[in-house]
Amino acid sequence: MDFDVKRLAAGAGTFLSRAVQFTEEKLGQAEKTELDAHLENLIARAECTKEWTEKIMKQTEVLLQPNPNVRIEEFLYGKLEKQVPTRQNNHEQLGEAMIDSGHELGPGTAYGNALIKNFIEGDFRTISRERKLLQNKRLDLDVAKTRLKKARVAEARSAAEMELRVTQSEFDRQAEITRLLLEGVNSTHAHHLHCLNDFVEAQTSYYAQCYQYMVDLQKQLGSFASMLSSNHHQQARVLYDYDAAGSGELSLLADEVIVVSSVPGMGSDWMMGERGNQKGKVPITYLELLN
Repeated sequence: MDFDVKRLAAGAGTFLSRAVQFTEEKLGQAEKTELDAHLENLIARAECTKEWTEKIMKQTEVLLQPNPNVRIEEFLYGKLEKQVPTRQNNHEQLGEAMIDSGHELGPGTAYGNALIKNFIEGDFRTISRERKLLQNKRLDLDVAKTRLKKARVAEARSAAEMELRVTQSEFDRQAEITRLLLEGVNSTHAHHLHCLNDFVEAQTSYYAQCYQYMVDLQKQLGSFASMLSSNHHQQARVLYDYDAAGSGELSLLADEVIVVSSVPGMGSDWMMGERGNQKGKVPITYLELLN
């Protein structure tokens, strides 16, 4: 119990000495041991790396985690799913392919982003911890220097000189540890560049796939429209049952074959259907046009 009290008292005394030294340094009332220029430069570079790493993370996360309200691929897929709920339709397969490409984008780029994030949550935390220890060792060293200056009697001066040698040794050792960690930031720069190259490559591939899907879809829609305009009457197989919503529409039964024709001004979502003497509008999404 007495030992714990002594340790607590010693710790409190060290903390108080550091606080006083730090305050006097800020007020210009005490000398401060300066770090060597190389170490200061490394610290500045590490801070700059941290700042830019955070910016990189924020910018890449905008693409990896976009606003769900404006995700075009989800909107398109939802529209296709709603209008043509069948696996036989080529347009929906294109929509599914777009979604698959979006999923393929996630793992590679998210992994690269996680590696970059590790610098902030791992390496830089270690650097910050060691820098804080270095700051404490420097304050201890300056306290020891101050005590040596104030020592008047030989016994007190001898104890102060011993304390100064110990604190100087601890400060030098901690400065070396911090320097080695900070010099590792150089390899971090190369690592981040590699991750960013992977990210850009994945993004380029993803949007190239999306573009190609849209070109293919545009071609299919164009051929579909030309087929409608070139064939006045043709046969169509009904995909699902459909109950007419009014007297101007024609009810449909799944798998039956009817005659359809395009009518100017009716709109692209409807065709005129005929079954014997019955005639009326039918939704085009319920039909599979036969050649």
